[in-house]
Amino acid sequence: MLVPWLSVPFLGKKAIKRFFAASLFICVLIRLESYIAEKRRWWWFYDRLFPKARGETPLLWGQFLIGSIWILKYTYGHFFKYLVVNFFTDLFFIFPFSNFLKRLGLFSYVRLSHPRVMIIFFLKSILLYAFQFVKEGCTSHNEIKQKS
Repeated sequence: MLVPWLSVPFLGKKAIKRFFAASLFICVLIRLESYIAEKRRWWWFYDRLFPKARGETPLLWGQFLIGSIWILKYTYGHFFKYLVVNFFTDLFFIFPFSNFLKRLGLFSYVRLSHPRVMIIFFLKSILLYAFQFVKEGCTSHNEIKQKS
């Protein structure tokens, strides 16, 4: 959870300011998704870093939040590049990383296959990009109004 936060000073204030809202949006969406996932047993966290918190908490507020800002910083405005980077990032999380967590006895998929998880991740990446696209459109529209 803490390791991604060590990279924040290298993001730059401009990138954080520009992409934080979209990253926060996707984290809140994933947080809501975790309630559905627990109820439907899509996946399961066996041990929790913080006993009263959901198992996703360290990943969500570490890797997903900061990782989303990094990905948007280097790919926003180039949709195909964004999709490719997200695809490989998601592949890494779904296969080697989740398998590593399973071997450690921390996490496993229960009722979701890897391809279904990939589809869910893909849809979330589209929502992240769409949120940023709409936000940028609203921001530029407001800047034009203020200059008039």
